[in-house]
Amino acid sequence: MIKRIILTMFTGALCVSGSALTYAQTNTQALQNVQQQLNQQAQEKQSVSNDIQGIQKDIASLNTYISQNQAALNSTQQKVAATNQLIEEKKQEIVTLEDKISARKDVMKKRIVALQHDDHLSMVIKVFLDSKNLDDFIQRASAVTALFNADQDILAAQKNDLSKIEDDKKEIDRQEQVLEEEQKSLAKQQDDLAQNLQKRQDNLTLLQDKMNQIDQQMQVTQDEKANIESQIQAAQEKLRQEQAAASAASQAAASSTQSGTAQSAGNGEEMYVTATAYNPEDNAYMTTLGYNIKANPNMKLIAVDPSVIPLGKKVWVEGYGVAIAGDTGGAIKGHRIDVLMPTRADALAYGRKAVKIVILD
Repeated sequence: MIKRIILTMFTGALCVSGSALTYAQTNTQALQNVQQQLNQQAQEKQSVSNDIQGIQKDIASLNTYISQNQAALNSTQQKVAATNQLIEEKKQEIVTLEDKISARKDVMKKRIVALQHDDHLSMVIKVFLDSKNLDDFIQRASAVTALFNADQDILAAQKNDLSKIEDDKKEIDRQEQVLEEEQKSLAKQQDDLAQNLQKRQDNLTLLQDKMNQIDQQMQVTQDEKANIESQIQAAQEKLRQEQAAASAASQAAASSTQSGTAQSAGNGEEMYVTATAYNPEDNAYMTTLGYNIKANPNMKLIAVDPSVIPLGKKVWVEGYGVAIAGDTGGAIKGHRIDVLMPTRADALAYGRKAVKIVILD
């Protein structure tokens, strides 16, 4: 009956511990996957951040160009205003010249009318004949000459003024055309810069939206990571509790078995062997019969020489309790066993000793 109880307890402990270990390993893999996802999202976020910085630099440059172009446009507008003022002055000068020309036309008209009433040659002869003496003749001749020259001066001034009016009109047209073209060019540049700036701002908005989406995704992934870490901690705590419970049950069963040594000895083969100890820290984790002593360091298990103690047998060991003959070793020959201890320190403390064992049915 005791054998069945011990076997059931060992089997249950191994099954539960193995299940808990598998669950913990599965969650650990999930945690690695989540961390990898977080790393990828962080890289994507850094890439988007670099793009945002580049666009922000472009926007700053465009704003500088726009300001410079606007300053040039303002300067041109000031030139336009100044030129318009000059144009107005030119126009006023033209009006003044036109008034002078009109006045000269009136004078010339009167002169022509006067000449029509009095023959030109007769008038000259009359002037000369009416002279009283030589001096008066000379003075009259000079006056006639001056009068004729004055007519010629009026005609020359008229011609010069008309020419100047035409030149001023051409200059006004030229300046107006230059300023108009300059204004159009600057206005087009300003419009192109504004459109380019708008495109950059639209791209910046899209990247900022993408950055917000990445932040939200990273928050979800962080929450998932925290949840998995919590599950792993819970699984590890459960595994520790189960191992502690299995160890306590094993020790209780061993104590019960030790109290009935006389009865057990009567049902199995007794012998004395040399016992040493080993531990999971310095040895392979998997035993000959497939027990994972790394996952179950507190289980009762011994390494034996199969020619003396068959593998798989349950063996009562003095001072150790009931264990499973589940392992072998190169140095374990004849009447010698190795008992499993949880740590290196426990194995060293156990040392080497001669003990009585009973191979249970």
